[in-house]
Amino acid sequence: MEKIKLVVLGIAVIMYALIVIVPKKKVLFTTLAALSIVGLAFVFPDAIFKLPQDLVVAEDVMQNRLFALEHCIFDGVINWNVMLIYLGSMILASLFIFSKVPSRIADAIISRTPNTGLAMVLILVMTGIISIFVENVATVLVMAPVAMALCKKIKVNPTLFMIGLAVMSNLEGCATLVGDPPSMIFAGYAGFNFNDFFIHSGKISVFFIVQVGLLVGSVFFYLFFAKNGRNVVEVEKEKVVSWFPLILLCLMVAGLASMSFVKFRFPYTAGAFVLGLGIVGLLWYIIRTRSLKALRVLLRDLDWETIFFLIGIFVVVAGIEAVGLLEDLSVLLASLTKGSKFTGFVLILAVSIVISGFVDNVPYILAMLPVADSLAKNLGLNPELYMFALLIGSCLGGNLTPFGASANVVAMGIVKKEGYPMGFGKWLKAGVPFTLLTTAASALVLYLIWA
Repeated sequence: MEKIKLVVLGIAVIMYALIVIVPKKKVLFTTLAALSIVGLAFVFPDAIFKLPQDLVVAEDVMQNRLFALEHCIFDGVINWNVMLIYLGSMILASLFIFSKVPSRIADAIISRTPNTGLAMVLILVMTGIISIFVENVATVLVMAPVAMALCKKIKVNPTLFMIGLAVMSNLEGCATLVGDPPSMIFAGYAGFNFNDFFIHSGKISVFFIVQVGLLVGSVFFYLFFAKNGRNVVEVEKEKVVSWFPLILLCLMVAGLASMSFVKFRFPYTAGAFVLGLGIVGLLWYIIRTRSLKALRVLLRDLDWETIFFLIGIFVVVAGIEAVGLLEDLSVLLASLTKGSKFTGFVLILAVSIVISGFVDNVPYILAMLPVADSLAKNLGLNPELYMFALLIGSCLGGNLTPFGASANVVAMGIVKKEGYPMGFGKWLKAGVPFTLLTTAASALVLYLIWA
């Protein structure tokens, strides 16, 4: 058993190292690692994934191995509900961008505010709000043209504004179940429904805790943009293609919220519902564009890489957990905290911020959720305290560096294309204080409520 544990640990370490060194090949590395774990599970089924007793056929070893793999891949290891939610929400997000509704709302904000300093902050707030329901990169892409146009009209360097778009989208991405993959993964592990992100066990939950960070972040950026406060610009309003995608997004939110009150439903209800809305949206898109080529382009541009990346990570993390490595890590962290609730809280938060500033937060949160849960229980604490700290730290920590999140990389690419190359140091000047201030504010509220 110890040898298998070391082999699994070696596979995971090599996989994570390669993801950090060559992030463009992360799907290849996670797929190879997942296949290695599955191969070990096939050869040593009792050492990794345990086969339920009701499926055991004593006289047929090969059949037992096949049953073990089928059970783990389709019934336990990969969270297919999360995958369906992510796929459906990606489709709806693409249609929302196509509708031009976000740009129209941004134009209205600019034309109705007394000065552009306030308008820039409100656009950042709107970016965060959109990111609650739309994937972060998509949010930055839809808001970037508005931001760049405004900066050109008032003759302002757009670098800080684009940093703001990225970090605000990352901040709000963890606020709801459908905001970003880490939230979906957290919900799948903790058994949270859509409403639990707002109120859980009679206490305010992740959504409201994150909004404290949003307020602090808005003040932070306003102090930079206030010097543009006396400039007023007129903008030509974007013509809306259709309001139907917005209706679908509203139905998604309302449906997920309603399902939170339904106690009896099959495991993939939420995922099937969101994907169903996505399919309705695709049918509307075909009718609207009258072009199968346009449909192929839309489907091609979806973030399929993250879908396959998640599948591989699910399998690898399940293998890590099955051989007891996460339990060992929990024991180690418990020894470092020396039984202190506050020390454990700060440790999880700080480690999450630092690691997520350099490493994709999806594999990190997948690996660490069971650890945070186990550590809290070993200390006799409410597990939400540490799991919320993990979620918030890993999502907000992505704002620390220019490559801490995909939205950051996209923002840097946009300003570089416009003739404003952004170095690592320039990002840190805004990213570090923003991360520290917003995380500290959210963490303080989290600790006061859930400790």
